[in-house]
Amino acid sequence: MERSARREQVQDVGVAVLVAVLGLVEVWLPMESVMGSGSPVVSTIGIVAFAALLSQRRIRPRLALGALATWPVLGVLTGGSLQVLFLGQLMPMLVLVYSLARHAPGRLRWLSAVAAAAVIVVADLFLPLLRDPGELVFHWGAVTLAFLCGHGLRVSADRAAAAAVRAHQAETEAKEAAAAAVAEERARIARELHDIVAHAVGVIVVQAGAAEQLVEDDPAFARRALGTIRSTGSSALTEMRRMVHMLRELEPALTPQPGVDALPELLGAVRESGLEIDVEMTGERTPLAAGLDLTAFRIVQEALTNVRRHSAAEKARVVLHFGEEHLRIRVSDDGPARPADGEPGHGLVGMRERAAIFGGSLTVTSAPGFTVEAVLPVEGA
Repeated sequence: MERSARREQVQDVGVAVLVAVLGLVEVWLPMESVMGSGSPVVSTIGIVAFAALLSQRRIRPRLALGALATWPVLGVLTGGSLQVLFLGQLMPMLVLVYSLARHAPGRLRWLSAVAAAAVIVVADLFLPLLRDPGELVFHWGAVTLAFLCGHGLRVSADRAAAAAVRAHQAETEAKEAAAAAVAEERARIARELHDIVAHAVGVIVVQAGAAEQLVEDDPAFARRALGTIRSTGSSALTEMRRMVHMLRELEPALTPQPGVDALPELLGAVRESGLEIDVEMTGERTPLAAGLDLTAFRIVQEALTNVRRHSAAEKARVVLHFGEEHLRIRVSDDGPARPADGEPGHGLVGMRERAAIFGGSLTVTSAPGFTVEAVLPVEGA
């Protein structure tokens, strides 16, 4: 702010010096625009005094307003014997009126307009040279135009500032809403991972108890139970690391979580709603970790929900490709977009979060139709 104020002060002083130089050149050259038989010395004093006050037009606008009293005071002191100047009197007044209308705070800009009008009225009454109709139209029109230009730019700047504030507020609110959506979705995912880990621990306990009872009578069964405990424990540890990473409070659910095997039931329910669906599964299907299995199901579910909410399509296509390293999911439709009913949801945010937790990616395109593509790394079962 201090640097900006210094820069404005330098600019204002520069304008004031330029105005003073032009006025002095007009008086002492002399130029044809000089009218009247007043003293050049008095005109010089008026020009310099006006320019000195004009140099404060933005830093101290109330002090700059006092420049309007310069010529009336000199007129009283000299008994009305003043030169009538264009560059030395009218032009500095135009600069001052414009500047105060553009930069003066609050009511001061309107006060400057009234003061300028009063000065011109006094000059018209006491200086016969200014009573010519052409002169009246010229100096009144010039002052009015200067004020309107300054005032118009002031209004435009105020509107632009207000629009910038609103845009900043909207951006802040959007970021807060996105952060809240991410937090909500992470909490939901954390609860689901809790259920998976709890189930895995339950399996380990059951298998360990059975192995303990049959380790002597049926060693083969005990070895199989220990293998199940090892694989289940490994999967549970992976899910536990993700769950701890979420840093969210968890709430247990009572029903088992769905996976890719539950997709036929989901697609059947969607078809009953009137949306025709083509399904294609390619590649060699391998068992998926429980969390990854749930994520694949949720992505398909949310993508189909988006189709029903945001598209007028009558048909959608679901493709799952089971690769050696990645599971690729593609849900698409070719229908035109339509506005959703009610408040916007967080489906896309949730799908991206789910994919990111497993080191995958998700892309969404909306032309033509609506397409969701997810790539999820496949972990060993």
